[in-house]
Amino acid sequence: MSEIKKVFVGAIISSSSPKVLSYAGYLCTEFGKITKIGSKEEYNTLSKSGAFKDHQVIILKSEQLLVPGFVDCHTHAPQFPNIGVGLDLPLLEWLDKYTFPLESQYKDTEFAAKVYDKVVQRLLKNGTTTACYFGSLHVDSTLALAKSAIKHGQRALVGKVSMNIKNDTGYYNETATELAQVESFVQKVLGFKNDLVQPIVTPRFALSCDKDLMTGLASISKKYGCGVQSHISENLKEIEYVLQINPSCTSYGDVYDKSEILSNKCIMAHAIHLSTEEIALLAAKGVSIAHCPASNTRLRSGLCPVRKYLDHNLCVGLGTDVSGGDSASILDAMRRSMDVSTHLDLQSGGDGAISWLEAFYLATMGGAKALNLEQKIGNFKVGKELDALLIDVYAAGGQIDQYHYSVEKNDEDYINSLLQRFIYLGDDRNIVQVFVKGVVVKDVS
Repeated sequence: MSEIKKVFVGAIISSSSPKVLSYAGYLCTEFGKITKIGSKEEYNTLSKSGAFKDHQVIILKSEQLLVPGFVDCHTHAPQFPNIGVGLDLPLLEWLDKYTFPLESQYKDTEFAAKVYDKVVQRLLKNGTTTACYFGSLHVDSTLALAKSAIKHGQRALVGKVSMNIKNDTGYYNETATELAQVESFVQKVLGFKNDLVQPIVTPRFALSCDKDLMTGLASISKKYGCGVQSHISENLKEIEYVLQINPSCTSYGDVYDKSEILSNKCIMAHAIHLSTEEIALLAAKGVSIAHCPASNTRLRSGLCPVRKYLDHNLCVGLGTDVSGGDSASILDAMRRSMDVSTHLDLQSGGDGAISWLEAFYLATMGGAKALNLEQKIGNFKVGKELDALLIDVYAAGGQIDQYHYSVEKNDEDYINSLLQRFIYLGDDRNIVQVFVKGVVVKDVS
């Protein structure tokens, strides 16, 4: 038996599209990649022939599921010490009072390393196998974040935040200094030669970065083939100020477009208040959206119309956006995305609220697409890497009680009922094992 070859047998489920689930009875991996996937009947036949004699065989219990790992498309690693603090303020006041002063402390690399070690482990505990991180303004501290992800085996995109517009806390760099630091950061992360952790260029937002900086960052992104992450149209006051300092631009999206930031390797957080023209612009450029329902609500920024964006062919993933968001769990983001969509649907009298099926897709395959990782992760297909969660729906100590009544335990309805219970009621106690590229990075079994 070899641990580099595994076969999982049981209820295996992932999303092939926003409203369609794919089911399997077994799944094989070798060196972290999926090599076979099929029905329980096919597994029984192959097993009898000795096809799996050199595999580690993992038999799922009747109340267990294997699902893809969660993808957090937007979170701020340096803000975790502030989680749950200051959420009575609107965005811009919250940034000035809480966020910039905290992030300024990350000039202390030892402090940063201790925080980031906790952050990565917290996200893995919650089933986040892939995270797209904002770091701070500091090169060495943000490198410590990348090293923490490598240490704990998490898949990650890590960005050194860029800012060159002066603010009262002095938390910014001169343009030439910032561009040099970003290029150095990108080179150093690429120099780690770790296929799980990659750099991402990270202009904070158009209130912190002028056109010269953003154009330079776009050039770095193109030079090294990196993605770009930022924020757009989160708050009405923010939009107003962005247009005041960019009078030649017609919209927030236009500011980014004229800076050459927008592309199919770009992901924008929030996007609550996009105009019709901006929606068309982002869709045409292939830009993805990180939907962050918790922080959108907590900072009173607004309700993001995800259904509209999906209908206009925008790719959407989910983000926790700590510490504007008050939870590090993508399960929480799934529930809140459904709540926000339902509230908008009730207001409009329509019938287009996001369902649990779609929320599951956004948390897995949607997030993978948003980060340009859909060829590697997001669902279960031969050739993809195994980023997965082994879920025990009725785990001891969890909050999902099991009631014994007559059901068929092998059909899709039963499997769906388990998945729904986990989505609506589950937490980290139900996540028994977490796999990244086939390697166990969390195990409470």
